[in-house]
Amino acid sequence: MASVSSAPSAAIAGGSGVESTEGKRVVVCGGGVIGACTAYFLATKGTARVTVVEKSAVACAASGKAGGFLALDWCDGSPLGGLARASFHLHRSLAAALDGPTNYGYRPLDTLSLSLLPDASSAAAAPASPSLPPWVDGPVARPPRTIGTTDTTAQVHPQLFTRTLLSAAAAEHGVEVVIGELDRVEVEDGRAVGVALKGGGGPFIQADAVVLALGPWSNRSPIVSSLFNVSSLKAHSIVLRPKSPDAITPHALFLTYQPAPGAKTLDPEVYPRPTGEVYICGMSKEDEVPDDPEAIVGERESIAMLHKIAGTVSCHLKEGEVDVVAEQACCLPCTDDGLPVIGEIPEVKGCYIATGHSCWGILNGPATGASLAELILEGHSTTADLKPFSPSRFVRRRTRQGV
Repeated sequence: MASVSSAPSAAIAGGSGVESTEGKRVVVCGGGVIGACTAYFLATKGTARVTVVEKSAVACAASGKAGGFLALDWCDGSPLGGLARASFHLHRSLAAALDGPTNYGYRPLDTLSLSLLPDASSAAAAPASPSLPPWVDGPVARPPRTIGTTDTTAQVHPQLFTRTLLSAAAAEHGVEVVIGELDRVEVEDGRAVGVALKGGGGPFIQADAVVLALGPWSNRSPIVSSLFNVSSLKAHSIVLRPKSPDAITPHALFLTYQPAPGAKTLDPEVYPRPTGEVYICGMSKEDEVPDDPEAIVGERESIAMLHKIAGTVSCHLKEGEVDVVAEQACCLPCTDDGLPVIGEIPEVKGCYIATGHSCWGILNGPATGASLAELILEGHSTTADLKPFSPSRFVRRRTRQGV
């Protein structure tokens, strides 16, 4: 990626080390999909000088290990509906602008819901259905149900998407990526004036606005933890490369699977990718995030279950018929009310936050970033209505509770 530096030698407040009199200086903390989208849309407006601060590597956490599934209307009827629809359309326009099909595997796809049985000899298995893709040859309880079409569901490779956005922002708009760990947001007279980084004498990057896009690490900032809680949901996944990748058609599968009678029902998901790989995820639980995002590893039992599910879905995904590309886990940021937090933090002018997107971070990244860019530079958002996601809702709640 262009224009990447480490914290001790990072240019301060502008990328060149020379103070400019033009453009609002914005520091985006976090190099995942939310931070990358925010930096991209800030930079493309042409009126901001943007620095992204990332502790480890761009898209090293959930944004590099997610499924990358996109849905137009699955959030309809909830506060997320407008954000998701706007973001789905932005994904389409970004793919056209950045050659998404080539650079990060963007493609529309059909999506099916299946009830998968653990044993092919089960008397409950339904006859083979013509609506099943030929590669899905495992035992199913009933014919599949179509829950998405190429008009309403799509996919990206999330790590490549995130890195493509930041590479374009750096190459075309001068965005700088600094590898360093946030120590604190510096606040003077109720306004954010920059960020201090750990190590190297505590480098300081001056800013007119600061964006905290730290995912499940958001609680590490006292500005955030004093207002609301961000918990972590650890999700497991595997990536397989079948020996016959051309046999796998672009159908995303949402499964219901009970490993044994009386066992907990699981809801794994299967996403073939245009690269010839197949991504399978599921097996999630609440967990604490470690200090280092790259220290998150999958649990053996969960990974083994995903391999079992893959082999049950298709003979093309059985052990011996695939190369194992990855066995991994990531931590998804969640809030107590299940909604993301997007907006300016109360009582700290110029400090903005975007976190808590849970499993919809890749889908909702573009509309979140575009809306925040508008809010920061123009004072209001037109891409999506951010009122349901405002951090101030936690202040109101505490006031009603007499806290």
